Amino acid sequence: MKIGLLKCDTVPRELHYLKGDYSDMFQRLFSDYCKDVAIVVYDVTRGEYPASLNEVAGYLSTGSRFAVYDDEPWIIRFRDFVKRLFEERKKFVGICFGHQMIAHALGGRVVKSDRGWGLGVKRVHLLRDMPWMAPPLSGYDLIVTHQDQVDVLPPGAVLLGENSYCPFSMFQLSDHFLSMQAHPEFEADFVRELLQSRLKRIGREVIDDALETLHRSTNRMEAAHWIINFIQA
Repeated sequence: MKIGLLKCDTVPRELHYLKGDYSDMFQRLFSDYCKDVAIVVYDVTRGEYPASLNEVAGYLSTGSRFAVYDDEPWIIRFRDFVKRLFEERKKFVGICFGHQMIAHALGGRVVKSDRGWGLGVKRVHLLRDMPWMAPPLSGYDLIVTHQDQVDVLPPGAVLLGENSYCPFSMFQLSDHFLSMQAHPEFEADFVRELLQSRLKRIGREVIDDALETLHRSTNRMEAAHWIINFIQA
């Protein structure tokens, strides 16, 4: 199965030695847990889009250092593409920046959180058991790294997961859009170095608190299966 990865940023070059670029991380995620999945990369920051929406079985986004409300030409075009995917009922799983773009593009709201940064391994409590959630869980642990978050859900969205820091951690819109703030593609060794590189920007205390969570196991395997199950459903 081919999945179109809408690439919204690039890993800093000095960190490439750890896990490569974001596209490499997603390919590794699916290679580890879901066989016969091939990633087709569309770098939307460079204006790369599929010639036909049917080139792949469904779409997935990366995160980004940018904000969905930034007035950048590529972000505006990406917003319009997300609207088109929704209108034409194409499967799309928004991760981090993509999660926020679903809300931003379809009538919700994204803001810089007054709770500060969300970093490290966070637990999300699941509110519903959906058919594509196989294997089933009562909650999941995944790595997050964000300051913006969804503040208002888009009309018609069904809230699936929450925690005290990020009340709208995961939601579904209709039967073809799934939205997740966390990063199932991230692994602890990469995030440890990423956070250290942001020390001056974020601050030692916040970084240290996040680093202490990275020893915890995560539900990357389950998240990988959920994404594939959702796209195939």
